[in-house]
Amino acid sequence: MPHFLAVFTSDKTGSKWRAWRAMTPEDQAARAEIGVAAVKAWEAAHADAIVHVGGPLGSTRRIDDAGAVTDVVNPLTVFMVVRADDHEAAARLFDGHPHMSIFVCDGVEVMPVLGREA
Repeated sequence: MPHFLAVFTSDKTGSKWRAWRAMTPEDQAARAEIGVAAVKAWEAAHADAIVHVGGPLGSTRRIDDAGAVTDVVNPLTVFMVVRADDHEAAARLFDGHPHMSIFVCDGVEVMPVLGREA
């Protein structure tokens, strides 16, 4: 069964992040507790499709072809690897995922992992 890399995205300047930052630390913690429980439930429900749970992604440094290293901001937020019958099925796994409905992610980019045996 093919494997797919799923990368959750979030516009760190967008409305979801503005709303999150406007919350009190207590409200953020309460939302996070609900969200973590929902993510664990999603993972349990999809355990047969999860190859690698992955995790949150930290700050990004980029090195260019001239060797310059810079700090950059991109929309990449969380990653995981799943298996599915096809690309469409892999993408559909994430419909209604808690990272988008409870946390601040706004989408999931799903791409096949090429060059590996099924």
